[in-house]
Amino acid sequence: MKQLLLASRNPGKCREMRSLLQSLGVEIVDVIELGTKVRIDETGKTYAENASLKAGVFAEQLKIWTIGDDTGLEVDALEGAPGLRSARLVGPGGLDVDHRKTLLSLLEPYPRPWTARFRCVVALAGPEGGIDLAEGVCEGEIIPDERGDGGFGYDPIFLVKGMDRTMAEISPEEKNRVSHRARAVQALFPTLKMRLGVE
Repeated sequence: MKQLLLASRNPGKCREMRSLLQSLGVEIVDVIELGTKVRIDETGKTYAENASLKAGVFAEQLKIWTIGDDTGLEVDALEGAPGLRSARLVGPGGLDVDHRKTLLSLLEPYPRPWTARFRCVVALAGPEGGIDLAEGVCEGEIIPDERGDGGFGYDPIFLVKGMDRTMAEISPEEKNRVSHRARAVQALFPTLKMRLGVE
């Protein structure tokens, strides 16, 4: 069976990606399972550069089709921040709850609503080189109190536009339809099937 590698060490992200990709009918593995010690510094200036960097390095070194993504939360009141720094807002080793608290403290001086969006770019890299990209966006707003116990990252304070529920309150099935990552993977799906040679 053909393999597809997830270029991530984030358990929540890997869980979501596996669910989104399961209908491909390929074996999905992640870098932790493979025991690789390769670490990628996200030095890109865009989501696309970071996603391509992660997917490309693993694909080249491990000779396996690889999908990587880079995702950010863009808050209008903060002129698009934290953006590329969303996963590193509080520095190395910061927990999800620390990121949420820090973001809310940055937003305190600004009037609500704190409109925002999640943006995700996924990159598919082949063992012989070449990168395919797709992007997904989910609009919403940041709220001051955490709601829900699903998801990860900023999900408990991100109210999904048109749903009146946070990303942490919706079911995994709903998230797989409306999230930024779901939309990016859906956009990449025809290319994924073609590259991997699956129906």
